Amino acid sequence: QVQLVESGGGLVQAGGSLTLSCAAPASIFSDNIMGWYRQAPGKQRELVAIITSAGTTNFGNFVKGRFTISRDNAKNMVYLQMNSLEPDDTATYYCHAPGPGRDYWGQGTQVTVSS
Repeated sequence: QVQLVESGGGLVQAGGSLTLSCAAPASIFSDNIMGWYRQAPGKQRELVAIITSAGTTNFGNFVKGRFTISRDNAKNMVYLQMNSLEPDDTATYYCHAPGPGRDYWGQGTQVTVSS
């Protein structure tokens, strides 16, 4: 079964930083758009950031320059560097990749930002 595996979540104070990592199988990662989504309790899952295989990026409106998404095509890894974290960033963060006829999701990693 194809798996995306996230890591790097945790508890951080407001204003702090975290870096999330996602490992993907080459069959999914190569030439594919990779992304991060998040879901807070009681809210819908929302886009955080996506990156194409060529490195073009796009971010959710709430990011406002605080986050960076990057990928290492040699290692099949995608990263989300999050700076200036706010309590509203508290959520479960999911790695995502589109596939033929389905979406691939990781199990999620919890990010908690304390005020």
